[in-house]
Amino acid sequence: GTSGAGGSLHGYAGRSTVNTGGAVSVASGEGTITTSGMITLRSINSGDAGTSGMLVFSSGSTSSGNSGALNLGSGASTAGRSGMVLLTVGSGTSGAGGSLQGFAGRSTVNTGGAISVASG
Repeated sequence: GTSGAGGSLHGYAGRSTVNTGGAVSVASGEGTITTSGMITLRSINSGDAGTSGMLVFSSGSTSSGNSGALNLGSGASTAGRSGMVLLTVGSGTSGAGGSLQGFAGRSTVNTGGAISVASG
């Protein structure tokens, strides 16, 4: 809008009190001869006096059992190079630069999580 906040888009899968809840799936189109389609999720730029929006990718919490996993990766290739995973931190023109941080989970009853980085 030009005089108020823009609209919102919400999507929810069904809830179940006795079984697994519904799933949400978004997929790009398949390219059977050439490249498959692309999916872009982004926050659009802010105005001069604002902060651009935040993207949050998170699995849910649980009070008993294991919480969900967050998997970020590229596909494998049988006749070429596998895809690249790139994590970048944006640059700024005033103040400190952004940081890239990684944290492994803690445990109150067992060994905490680990962070592993390996090359091919």
